This record gives sequence, C-alpha cells and structure tokens, in this order.
Amino acid sequence: MITGRVLLLNFSYEPLGTIGVARAICMQVCDKLYIEEFDGENVLRSPSTVFKVPSVVRLRSYINVRRKRRENTMKRVRIYIRDRYCCQYCGDHKPAKDLTLDHILPRAQGGTTTPQNLVSACVKCNQRKGNRTPEQARMPLLTSQKLLRLGLDHVLLCHYAESRPEWKKYLFMTDFTDEEAKAA
Repeated sequence: MITGRVLLLNFSYEPLGTIGVARAICMQVCDKLYIEEFDGENVLRSPSTVFKVPSVVRLRSYINVRRKRRENTMKRVRIYIRDRYCCQYCGDHKPAKDLTLDHILPRAQGGTTTPQNLVSACVKCNQRKGNRTPEQARMPLLTSQKLLRLGLDHVLLCHYAESRPEWKKYLFMTDFTDEEAKAA
C-alpha cells in the first residue's frame, strides 16, 4: 500500500499528476488537501492511528501551473505509453528496447521534436520510412491525430487510471471513446 499512487488534483479539480501514498497521508495530516476518494477498504496503520488510504486527493489552495507546463520536458516513455508500446506503422507490440521514436514530418523537411510529431515505431518500419512523410513512404499511421494531440501528462494519468476506475471521472476520460483508446 505504501508504494501505491494517489491522483493529485488542483483546487480547481484539474489533474496535476500522482504522488505516493506516504506523501498523501503526510499532506493530509498537515491539512494541505481534501480527500475526494478512498482506495476501497485499504488502510495504513501506525502504532496509534489507522489511516484510510486515499485514491484521489485535492489541494486546499490553487497552484497556477499554466506557466510551468511540464510537457516541455518530454520523455520517451510517455510517448511509448501513449502509443501503447505499439509500432504506429505495422501495429506490432514491442518492448521499449525494441522501439524507436519516429518524426511524422521528418526534421529534414522542417518537422519538430514535439509529442504531436513523434510516434513509436519499430526499427524496421523506421528505417523503411526514412526521411519521408507517411504519405510519401505509403505507410499510413495507425494512430488518430486526435490522440496525438492529447497532452502527454494526461495520457500518462489515463494509463494509470486503467487500473483505477475511480480516477476516470477526474481525468475527463470521456473526451475520446474506448474504441479510439484501444486503437492507439
């Protein structure tokens, strides 16, 4: 239980990320957050107190995060998670060590290294595509452009929420259908 994750919401119910159970309990004791949902009947025990394990918590004060968007610190694993560890050209599921990142619009043609222009690709497909666009290489993308535009932080939280159904209403996961998510 102590190593579990807790969904952290801003005062405005905007998802900020996840924190550890221990940190959530400490913040609860210091009266820095509201508990929105508990993790079933799970509890943590100290010698003198029993704490119900939170699943979703909300800060008591608003934090302005618009200035500090963390998506600029893009990480390879977040793109793999968004693409479900699947080559976006041939559809093969691969472990992370067998995947590469491919620029949809190649850098040689003015493409940028942003999450919206990067997809997971197996080495074979990435080499076959080369410095061409998917249309030029006649290799259509399997991912919808709508899913590519989702923020990576949101994608990561949705990935966690697959095993935590109580998080879904806080993550606005109804923005795209389950069919689109499975296709990604």
